Amino acid sequence: MIEVLVVDDDTRVADVNAAYVAKIPGFRVAAKAHNATEALRVVEDVPVDLVLLDHYLPDETGLSVVRSLRERGHQTDVIMVTAARDVATVQAAMRHGALQYLVKPFSYAGLRAKLDAYATLRRTLDGGGEAEQAEVDRMFSALSSTPAPELPKGHSPTTAELVRRALMAAEGPISAQELADRTRLSRQTAQRYLKLLERTGRVSLSLKYGDTGRPEHRYEWAASI
Repeated sequence: MIEVLVVDDDTRVADVNAAYVAKIPGFRVAAKAHNATEALRVVEDVPVDLVLLDHYLPDETGLSVVRSLRERGHQTDVIMVTAARDVATVQAAMRHGALQYLVKPFSYAGLRAKLDAYATLRRTLDGGGEAEQAEVDRMFSALSSTPAPELPKGHSPTTAELVRRALMAAEGPISAQELADRTRLSRQTAQRYLKLLERTGRVSLSLKYGDTGRPEHRYEWAASI
């Protein structure tokens, strides 16, 4: 069984999330916590494989909790489950080692997709040994909630995932330049990946008309969680 700690300052939300986890085969709720202090204490005292972690906690942020876990030597996996949608928070979560980021509100199906993918990843990693590039790519894309498209030669799965996360964190359609600014990619690279995702149906394209000149292409994540 994969032991899960559910962390949310709202006790009702924590109860709902815990109930979702309990319905998924192979997962068990080890404990619930409603602030950062409780969460860190639970990890010290109880075997925990995965933390479903809210960002907005009354005493510290979820990102602070992740930093504290790593400083204390805990390699517990973390999936952020939060209403925080700004790209800076998403990027910080990635850099601090969060495996996935699930934006509230979400459905049971959305959470189950993330946890099923996590279980698959754990089974792969538990096998040990060495991995060829294709298997490494599958590991990095395993937690994507939709199947990764077959990437043409010259496209990186890691970059495609960075673009996907930025689009999912955006509050509405964004331009290629806005995506480039948020991901620190070049505009040409951002445009190339946007066109690929649009062709595969994962991104929807709309046009924004100004007073003069050509309409601006704007992109929005279309694949459901």
